[in-house]
Amino acid sequence: MSKHFVTEKTLSKKTGEWMERIRSRNIHKRPFDIQKAALLVIDMQRYFLEESKHGHTPAAEAVIPNIQRLISIFRDSKRPVIFTRHAHNKDGSDLGILKEWWDEMPVDGTPEAEIDPQLKPLSNETVLTKNRYSAFYNTDLDKILRTKSVKEVVITGVMTNICCESTARDAFFRDYFVRFVADGTGSIKEEMHVATLLNLAYAFADICTTDELVDQVSRSAG
Repeated sequence: MSKHFVTEKTLSKKTGEWMERIRSRNIHKRPFDIQKAALLVIDMQRYFLEESKHGHTPAAEAVIPNIQRLISIFRDSKRPVIFTRHAHNKDGSDLGILKEWWDEMPVDGTPEAEIDPQLKPLSNETVLTKNRYSAFYNTDLDKILRTKSVKEVVITGVMTNICCESTARDAFFRDYFVRFVADGTGSIKEEMHVATLLNLAYAFADICTTDELVDQVSRSAG
């Protein structure tokens, strides 16, 4: 399998294949009301997007334009866009059991731990720092969402099968309706990406596409 199992050029075709593979399980649908939603942009950091970095996730490059589209419609609708960045202390004192899985993790205070400039948060947007896979673990995310009367979350970012999936499951446990964007999330291998889409469709989330969400917002505005 190619290291780049999907590119911006092949993303649309690949997404169609993924959606067909999970179609029989992807049945938990409801109309999308952006006024009840928040967009989560998970760990789109230089550590995962730059080819020279240890955590480089090639598929993340392919989904940047779709994440940009979703950021734009959420901003236009004056709905929350919340970014997360995964970062650890330089001495590794907050790694916990993660150190048994990873030789290296992004270090807080370094350029590679920052959000990629292509997805730069606005000054009034929330950027949460986390040191575990789920964006809910030891952060104020749940409190922020409830303060803003959010009933559902739209999940984008990396990696599909680690931090994005963990966040989706934790959101479901907290009774948020989860929309997981198939062409707005990325992993290092296609089988990992598809496995997450199937698992989440089975019991945790509506697997959707960027076009589906944008079209629903456009129709409701019209």
